[in-house]
Amino acid sequence: MWFSVGGVPDRRSHFDLPKGTAMSPGFTPRHGAAWLLLLAVGFGLFSSIAAAQHIPITSTAKPEGPSSEPPGDYSINLQLLFVLTVLALLPSLLISTTSFIRISIVLGFLRRALGTQQTPSNQILVAISLFLTIFIMSGVWERVNRTAIQPYLRGEIKAIHPGEEAPDLLDGKAEREILPFEVMVRKSLLPIREFMWYQLGSSGSEVAMFMVMARLPKPKNMDEVPTVVLIPAFMLSELKKAFIMGFIIYIPFVVLDIVTASVTISMGMFMLPPALLSLPFKVMLFTMIDGWTLLVKALGFSFYQHMPMG
Repeated sequence: MWFSVGGVPDRRSHFDLPKGTAMSPGFTPRHGAAWLLLLAVGFGLFSSIAAAQHIPITSTAKPEGPSSEPPGDYSINLQLLFVLTVLALLPSLLISTTSFIRISIVLGFLRRALGTQQTPSNQILVAISLFLTIFIMSGVWERVNRTAIQPYLRGEIKAIHPGEEAPDLLDGKAEREILPFEVMVRKSLLPIREFMWYQLGSSGSEVAMFMVMARLPKPKNMDEVPTVVLIPAFMLSELKKAFIMGFIIYIPFVVLDIVTASVTISMGMFMLPPALLSLPFKVMLFTMIDGWTLLVKALGFSFYQHMPMG
């Protein structure tokens, strides 16, 4: 870097080499500053790691009463780390385990079929998809809160000791101690896994494909399907269903485009784009049949018909 002192440019760099020393062609003063910055960052990380060694991982507080066992199996620091991690992964979890995929793709197909370019805008489509997802998933999230989160906060969820059985959480007996916090997480996954499983339908071809790829035996029920297999299978199934619905949405608008193109060509208007002429007719047709209500109704029923009651 060059600096100016008194209006006269100074061509000396931060690093002045001794006389007779040649600077390697790959080294520049900018590289030297970058190395200093990396050393400072590394020293800061090393200091933070060294300080973190003194943070307790587990809580040493004992319950006061003989029968009361508060959910203090993890320290506040570790619970805060878990909450921050969940918040960071929340967008990915929202997309991969809910109805957001199908809704957003279908709405995108509708906008392309109408040919309205950026109307509605991406922000509006994402907002509609988000609130429809909240509406559809409210029953599942209410079950998660009722069966896992609230019992954990009240201290009703106990640890599972080695040798104990938990049919709704484990296939057999526990091989290690499962702390209340982990039990709560497993209970929270049950309604979400059930929702994804029922949305896959009766074929289960996506689950079979991922089970074969993971070299796992053929599952007999949902409990034998790992979550790492169930989530990508659910996402693939949602993509397939969304594309099928998008194809059905496209058909009437394509027919209208073909009719408009035939009319314009027969009238000799070769320079008039058919899409420009058919756009107002598409919007009018979609509005007259109350298309938004029909589309949202179809999307809602496509989920509710495969959701378990209760």
